[in-house]
Amino acid sequence: MSSSNRLHLLLMFLFGQVWSISSVQEMQTDLETIMKINAAGEMMQCSTAMDILFVMDSSYSVGKGGFERSLHYVLKLCEALDVSTVKVRVGVILFGSTPKLEISLDSYKSKEELKKKMKKIHYRGGSTQTGLALKFVLRKGFSGGRNSTVPRVVILLSDGKSQGAVQLAASELKLSGVTLFGVGVRYPRWEELRKLASSPSDSYVFFAEHFSDAVNGLFTTLTTSSVCTAVPSGCKVESYPCVQKTLETVKELQGNFMCWKGSKGYLPYTSLCPHYRYNKVYRQHPVVCHRTICPEPCDSQPCQNGGTCISEGLEKYRCECPAGYGSDPNCAPILSFDCSVDVLFLLEGSSKLTLEGFLHFKSFLKRFMQAVLSSDTPVKMGLSQYGNDVKIEAKIGDHRDPVKLIQAVEGLEYRGGQAKAGNALHYVTRHGFQSTPVFADIQDDLPRVVVLLTGTPSVDPVIEPAKYARDREIFIIGVAPEEMRAEINNITGNPQRTIKYQSPDRLSAKIPELRAKICSVDNQGCLGQALDLVFVLDASSGVGKDNFVHLQDFVRSTSVQFDINRDVAQMGLVVYGRRPVTVFDLDKYDSGSAVLKAVGDAAFLGGKASTGSALLHVLSQSLTVGKGARPGVNKAVVVLTDGTGVEDAAVPAQKIRDSGVSVFVIGIGDIHQEVLFRIVGSEDHMISVPSYDALKYSEDVLVQMVCSDVKKPVNLCSPNPCMNDGICVLLKGSYRCECHGRKGPHCETRSREKPSRGDLPKPAGLRRRQQKSEKELLQRYREHRGRHVSPTQHR
Repeated sequence: MSSSNRLHLLLMFLFGQVWSISSVQEMQTDLETIMKINAAGEMMQCSTAMDILFVMDSSYSVGKGGFERSLHYVLKLCEALDVSTVKVRVGVILFGSTPKLEISLDSYKSKEELKKKMKKIHYRGGSTQTGLALKFVLRKGFSGGRNSTVPRVVILLSDGKSQGAVQLAASELKLSGVTLFGVGVRYPRWEELRKLASSPSDSYVFFAEHFSDAVNGLFTTLTTSSVCTAVPSGCKVESYPCVQKTLETVKELQGNFMCWKGSKGYLPYTSLCPHYRYNKVYRQHPVVCHRTICPEPCDSQPCQNGGTCISEGLEKYRCECPAGYGSDPNCAPILSFDCSVDVLFLLEGSSKLTLEGFLHFKSFLKRFMQAVLSSDTPVKMGLSQYGNDVKIEAKIGDHRDPVKLIQAVEGLEYRGGQAKAGNALHYVTRHGFQSTPVFADIQDDLPRVVVLLTGTPSVDPVIEPAKYARDREIFIIGVAPEEMRAEINNITGNPQRTIKYQSPDRLSAKIPELRAKICSVDNQGCLGQALDLVFVLDASSGVGKDNFVHLQDFVRSTSVQFDINRDVAQMGLVVYGRRPVTVFDLDKYDSGSAVLKAVGDAAFLGGKASTGSALLHVLSQSLTVGKGARPGVNKAVVVLTDGTGVEDAAVPAQKIRDSGVSVFVIGIGDIHQEVLFRIVGSEDHMISVPSYDALKYSEDVLVQMVCSDVKKPVNLCSPNPCMNDGICVLLKGSYRCECHGRKGPHCETRSREKPSRGDLPKPAGLRRRQQKSEKELLQRYREHRGRHVSPTQHR
């Protein structure tokens, strides 16, 4: 059921037109029928020669809110009308103290033009002079020169609280051949609307707040009275008892009280006076409703295994399936694991959880395995339980047969004790996983996942043990109650790997989500995409030493989502205060664990921040072949800053982008978006977080942004792989470096060969000697000549 239909049904039962219900079973049947009525109302169309006048109450008693809802009903009804100059013509009259023709029947040529005019209609206020409005319809409403045989319909939208004579005008209107509908607005006075409307009133009075129901009822009446054919093929008109509700003010006598009425002589004159109170009460008016009901595809119950069928029209439907059956449109089994990971389930078995809570966890695990496991599932699973201590109940890979693994779950015994999740995480990190040789010298290196099922807070610290596990490339997925959100987020290190539940008996609904999160670990990062990634961290005084730790944790958690090695992803780190410092270059480490340790060892610098200096350092130092940058591999730079010291960053960032490197920025705190935009040049490369604690919520967002961006084609000469001012020349599928005074593939070595051509550059020292001034050269010539002149010549 859509949210709009739920709201619709709620309103109907609160204060509108509802069915008379005598039992819970009848209520369920009635709700299903009301849904069919609403669905039929959405599909009904009317195409015939007909003139319709909407007479809309815009008085104070209706109010602006009621007026807007009635206008919405008018627009919705017009959607189902074939509006044109030869088919359905529509006009609008607004009334309060006086009537006014807002839209005449012949003032437009299309439905779009009509809707534009309607949207310009505004609430006016005033008294409720319904009688004057109906007289205005008689005199001026249906002018326009149409054939007198064309059906004429007036739809009065009002709360029925007229302040003048109205019955005579309504009778004259109906005697002239006009069909009159009464549509209640807000809290209608149903008695008046039923007297004004055509007969039988049950077929001509509706409630505007129930849009689809009122459209259905009006078109059903037009169809049964042969005005137009609006009932879809295969649908039928049904009648049923219903009630029309409204809110009325009732005067109630509360009793008689002594009151003063003057004096007689010197004595006061008193008597008993009645005291009244005015209350708002709901009134019900039993009626018979006539509606069109269409058969639905869900009537055949196409959803299997307890799935819920949701109709989407006369022919389409969808099934909401229970856990384990969502992969099939009709809820046929089963969910499957199409990823390769090692999973260890870590169940809480503490005394505070209670035996009942432990049994809920066992039941959830059994259903999970029944839903996702088959004989050819590549996932290997293990079981463990913790309280005061930890017990590995089934080692990973011991039970490859799903039946035996489920039997192992059934055999779990409740242990009791205190909930020491921190101790458990440390233990399973050291003893829960084992690498089985695939070949003689090759170890099984699948992603390792711990699924923590807990229901009570841990009695020992969890942050350091969880960090210990994540530093060893173990992914933690936490399943915990909503009230443990903060603790479980600290354990997983990433809120995207947290599953929260309201009640343990509803854990089964989390089976598809848990399966998806486990398999997302196998698909982490860029899925084998080659990437050179440099993180640039603000380590200035503006960030502070404590907050710098959050930046380190963010980089560490993000790094595990990339396959760090020489062939796939390389990572470098630069920190900066007033000056930038390279913590490690791109080619320094070839494993994720080494990167994790190095990031944790990065030193806080302090001082005033200069983001521009840091970016220039990255361009000239980090993104060079000599420091590990690989030609032909996409490159990305991620800047984390609190916004201080970024004034000088725009030009250096532009130089990096011009060299073909993607730049991303994460702004922490209250930073103007324009500042971040000047650094990255694209809104798709910006992330803003309100605080350092919220950084962890952006890990997956950053990874997704980086990985989608680095799939673009690579320019082998951008950035320039040639060192020492060498020139990169693109070849077909390759490149070469033209070197001057250097040699090697990237101009990395000084050349000692003498130039063989006169037009080649001369050594720098010779060039300096040739730049002597003419005066200096003349002086040196005279000194040289003096040394070689004979003594006789001097005489």
